[in-house]
Amino acid sequence: MTDTSPATTDQPARSGKPPLARAPRQRQASPVLERLFELYPKLFGAKFLPLKLGVFQELLARHPEDFKKDELKIAMGQHARSTPYLESVAAGLARHDLEGKPVEPVAPEHVHHAILEIFRRRQSRSREDLRPHLQFRLIQAIEASSLSREDYAALVRVQDEATNALVDDALAELAVRAAKREALLRAFEASGRTEAEFADMYGMNPAEVTATLARVRAAQAAKAGVTP
Repeated sequence: MTDTSPATTDQPARSGKPPLARAPRQRQASPVLERLFELYPKLFGAKFLPLKLGVFQELLARHPEDFKKDELKIAMGQHARSTPYLESVAAGLARHDLEGKPVEPVAPEHVHHAILEIFRRRQSRSREDLRPHLQFRLIQAIEASSLSREDYAALVRVQDEATNALVDDALAELAVRAAKREALLRAFEASGRTEAEFADMYGMNPAEVTATLARVRAAQAAKAGVTP
């Protein structure tokens, strides 16, 4: 199964009131999804987890008496398009097998497209501009992918220019942040101070300075193809 196969329904529109507690799955879910919930509550229960590729075929092989191919295909498609499932993919959780064990990472492009789809759904129900939150999520995904900005852009580029512009904004912000971190490293190296002294001189948190310097050194080493 891929991340574009079927799922449950989208979450209801937000209101000014706090959301009511809800069952793990809406009652109008298909009998197939209800059966999947009974068989695999860790995967299809209160919390959805990304599923390993090929799990559709495994379900058919394990439970020929429970599922017909076409019905399972529709139900799994509904499941994978549901907002809770997309949220688990967007969070970068690992793919899981039917025993509920993490077995492989979700591809960066799948994480990316899940983030964008969640953004589209929420923006369509909100009067607030959610693009700043989207940018934050995209930056997290880009950094977690361990890809260069150029490689990430090439991987997720699509035909829609508006979508590409959102990605370009996130990449531009990342470039600004990287430049600031590199400038901090240059200033530290020119200061002749220890990291603690440098942090104290500029009124900065010593732990944050250490983490930032380590991060930029690792990024430079990776770019040069050197093990830090």
